[in-house]
Amino acid sequence: MTVHEARIGRYYEDFAVGDVFQHPFGRTIGESDNTWFTLLTLNTNQNHYNADFAARSPTGRVIVNSGLTVALVLGLSVIDISQTALLNLGWTDITLTHPVFVGDTLYAESLITGMRESASRPYAGIVTADTRGLNQDGDEVVSWTRTVMVYKRDAPHDKKYFPEAKSGPMTA
Repeated sequence: MTVHEARIGRYYEDFAVGDVFQHPFGRTIGESDNTWFTLLTLNTNQNHYNADFAARSPTGRVIVNSGLTVALVLGLSVIDISQTALLNLGWTDITLTHPVFVGDTLYAESLITGMRESASRPYAGIVTADTRGLNQDGDEVVSWTRTVMVYKRDAPHDKKYFPEAKSGPMTA
């Protein structure tokens, strides 16, 4: 019997400049997602939660909070880009290129544009990626460049965290 330890994501050695990752999940944005995010962040712009008010705007309807759009696309990229991250080092050039509405489904993809060893942490490397979010129609809705520090494969920090059962190992 083989026990496969809990693990998802990629280590520094799994990346190469020029790789493109089409992240595997899509996420449809519901009205409650948008309203809760807007209220949680204390955003008082009624275009995000008041349909009557938003009907008078150029879009003619409630628009998804851009902070939610960024957060969601970032989250969609984690499984491939930063599941093994110990630090996000920065985002630049965040651009919102197309409105997002309740009911839209977002997808994300990333291009690896840079890599280097960490000078201060020998168990990690630094990866830079351009990420973009697409809606269900293929419209690019957001993009940015992100730099993240990820563990190398032999780093001990993300290993052996799964608890041992007090009743012993599972058996066939």
